[in-house]
Amino acid sequence: MTDPNNPKDFVTGVDSNAKREPRRVVFVTRRTSPQVKVADEPVVQTFPEVLFRALVAIEVLAIALVWMALLFNAPLEGIADPSHTPNPAKAPWYFLGLQEMLHYFPPVVAGVLVPGLVVMALIVIPYFNINIEAEGLFLKGRARRLRIFYVVIVALSVFLFVFHVIVALVPTLIVAAFMVVAAQSSPQSPSAFRRYLASKPLSYWIMTWFLIELAVLTGVGTFFRGPGWAWVWPWKS
Repeated sequence: MTDPNNPKDFVTGVDSNAKREPRRVVFVTRRTSPQVKVADEPVVQTFPEVLFRALVAIEVLAIALVWMALLFNAPLEGIADPSHTPNPAKAPWYFLGLQEMLHYFPPVVAGVLVPGLVVMALIVIPYFNINIEAEGLFLKGRARRLRIFYVVIVALSVFLFVFHVIVALVPTLIVAAFMVVAAQSSPQSPSAFRRYLASKPLSYWIMTWFLIELAVLTGVGTFFRGPGWAWVWPWKS
């Protein structure tokens, strides 16, 4: 309220300097709240539904493992002999991927640098490109992202080729080929497979490439390496 005996001029102006023009206009509206898009999704209670299903799955898996242990003998070798080193001396299967990389890279690179970079990437990548809606990698800024993609693929391929890591180069090129198909696709593509590829975000492609590389390196170290870590075919060894 203003005093009628002491009228004040409340003429407002547009000025970016708040000190020179401190007068502002405030619009008071009714209380509102933002509209949130909510989709009805089927939900179940964690207890007992989800917990019961997990217990059933664990029991089924335990029974299957017990029957496998009863029906099939474990492929154990002879008693360890400290005076005899097997050739090749292989690490446990879950480390054979790293041991395979030791065949191509120096120990510092294969045993320290590469695992360290992988762990660092798993920590940093979620903060590097936050994609809450999980949109496809090439649905926005396709030209710029394609240029970055080609630079990364060429650099990685040259690096693997220089060190003769063909077992890692082939999966890299295969994943890159699917990414090129995804870049040329859209959610309106007639093919369901192309629509599927177009909808995948960066995290999907990185994890897919990582898992394929891990599986290939582990498989090669397990089945295709013989004495002296030479390449052997499993059916000829």
